[in-house]
Amino acid sequence: MNYIGLIIGMATFLTIGLFHPLVIKAEYHFGKRIWWAFLLAGIVFTLLSLYAQNTYASIILGVVAFSSFWSIGEVRTQHNRVKKGWFPMNPKRAKDYEK
Repeated sequence: MNYIGLIIGMATFLTIGLFHPLVIKAEYHFGKRIWWAFLLAGIVFTLLSLYAQNTYASIILGVVAFSSFWSIGEVRTQHNRVKKGWFPMNPKRAKDYEK
């Protein structure tokens, strides 16, 4: 039996599951300006994926890289969700949500 599809699928599912609350927490504590950290992480994981000797590790690192890139847009979307009242606002950064 070939389990690699299930392993990669599970790794992808767990990565997406990890990044969802990570984006919410990052936006809460740092606001939209945290996008550069996700960009940097995406670049680092892309490079790690390109140079990984193990194919499975390369695939998983690539999934993490593109989840990081996707999170750049999600941080901005999360900011808008907070402005709409769908998620709690960090009271220390209330000025960030004014129009």
